[in-house]
Amino acid sequence: MKRDAFDIIICGVGGQGIILASNVLCNTAFLESFDVKKSEVHGMAQRGGSVITHVRIGKKIHSPLIEQGNSDIVLAFEKLEALRYIHYLKKNGTAIVNDREIPPMSVLTGAAQYPVNIKGKLKHRGMIYFVDAEKIAFELGNRRTVNIILLGVLSCFLGFKKKSWKTAISKNVKKKFVDLNLAAFNRGASLLTKIDILSFKKKQSR
Repeated sequence: MKRDAFDIIICGVGGQGIILASNVLCNTAFLESFDVKKSEVHGMAQRGGSVITHVRIGKKIHSPLIEQGNSDIVLAFEKLEALRYIHYLKKNGTAIVNDREIPPMSVLTGAAQYPVNIKGKLKHRGMIYFVDAEKIAFELGNRRTVNIILLGVLSCFLGFKKKSWKTAISKNVKKKFVDLNLAAFNRGASLLTKIDILSFKKKQSR
């Protein structure tokens, strides 16, 4: 997706490193000479509540908010959060979804049930990529790298230089974790041909 403007929604639950991921993305875009605006809604982030970040990238961005149905990409760190915010995705847009379930408090208390067949419910909304980022993070020895793994997948759609990503990651994580996060990013960036891809084409017109 080589373009001069991108609207990206990043969503998940508190504690998954969504804010760090959005900061790395914004820094990378700045290094690529883009204007960037970001807006965050944390909700009950400290309790595992829903978190959503709007990131707008372009030559000149005036508003930090993305209108519903206008996001080029939805990057979801959890499946229910993907379903919750998929309405932001534009027609024929792209969603990258971490294939993980984190039951919200309403489910844990028995007040609600975790939705079934989320993949099926998402499939008509565009090009959907499900990524087992948890498995890769486990292989790397640190579950906290899930966010950077997912950024690696996202990078395949933006066309930014790898050097810019590396600089942004190095700037935003502690020095002792830089090499680990760079490895996580590289693993994510190499996944595109291996992950579970659900590509649903529109039916041909009569």
